[in-house]
Amino acid sequence: MKVIVLFVFVLGALSAAGEDFIAKVGDKVTLKCGVSSYTRSLRWHHGTDLLHSVDQRGFPRKGTAELAQRSLVRQTNLEISSVRETDAGRFTCSADGTRHEHSLSVLSVSVSVHPSAVLKLNDEATLQCEVKGQPQGCEVKWQSPNTDSPTDSSTVQLKPVTSSHNGAWQCIVTCGSNKLSQSLTITVKEPPTTTKSPPKLNGKSEKPCGTNCGNDDASPRLLGLAWWVWVAIGVGCLVAILLMVCVIVLCVRVKRRKKRFLKMKGQQRPRHKKYCQCDHPTAAAKPKQGRRREKPSALPLHPA
Repeated sequence: MKVIVLFVFVLGALSAAGEDFIAKVGDKVTLKCGVSSYTRSLRWHHGTDLLHSVDQRGFPRKGTAELAQRSLVRQTNLEISSVRETDAGRFTCSADGTRHEHSLSVLSVSVSVHPSAVLKLNDEATLQCEVKGQPQGCEVKWQSPNTDSPTDSSTVQLKPVTSSHNGAWQCIVTCGSNKLSQSLTITVKEPPTTTKSPPKLNGKSEKPCGTNCGNDDASPRLLGLAWWVWVAIGVGCLVAILLMVCVIVLCVRVKRRKKRFLKMKGQQRPRHKKYCQCDHPTAAAKPKQGRRREKPSALPLHPA
C-alpha cells in the first residue's frame, strides 16, 4: 500500500514539474502552465504576487502588480510583453488546485566591436558579446556570416580583417533547448585603387586626350560651339526678324483700310424718296343725304 501511495506521489510531482524559460530584455515570452484546460479556476503568481485569476465562469481578475499590466492569459498560458530584468524569478500556475512551478531567466545581451563597425582590410578588430542574468549551463558563441559553425567563445579576434568578415554576425546564447540571438553588422571597406600615371616620354608626361583627340585640324570654337552652329543661330534670328516686320506691315495696312472705309461711309448722304404725281382728276365728292323721315308707328288695337 505504501508503495502505491509513493508511486502516485512521484507521478503527481513529475506531472507538476515546471519548465525553465529564458527571454531577452524587450522581447515577448509565453510561459506554459502545463495543462491545456481547467474546470474550476486558474491562477498565475509571480513569487507571492497575484497576476491573473480566472474562475469557473470565465470571469478574469487582474492583480495589482506592475507585471500584471504587461501580461495576459491566453487559454492557460501566460504571455508577457516588453520583458524587463525584474520579471525574472519563479512563476506558479495553479489549475484546479494543482500547482505548476516555472522559472524565467531574463538575459541582457549586448554586442560590440572595437574599434568600430566599419573596418578596413588588414585591420584588427574585437567582437564582444556580454550576457547578464544567464543561468548556469548556458553557452555564448559567435557565428560569422560566411560560416555555419559558430565559435566557442563570447569574444572573437579578427586579425587581420578580411572581406569574408563583412556582413551580419550573430551572438547565440544557448540554455538547454532555448536559444537567443543578437545580431551585429560589420562593414568591411576595401582601400581605394590608385591608378598609375602613364609613363613619361622624353622627360615629359603625355597630356590626357580631350574632346579633340585625333582631330588636330579642328576649327576653333566659340563658347564651345562650332562655327556652323553660330551660322544656323544667326539665320534663325534673321528669319524671325523678317516675320515680325511682315506682321507689323500687315497690321498697319489693315488699319489704314479700315480708316478709309469709315471715312467713305460717313460722306454718303441719305436720298429722298420720289413719289409719282398723276394728272388724273380727283373723284367727285358724294352728295350729302338728308335725314330720313321715320315712319309713324302703328296705333294699338282696342277691343270693341
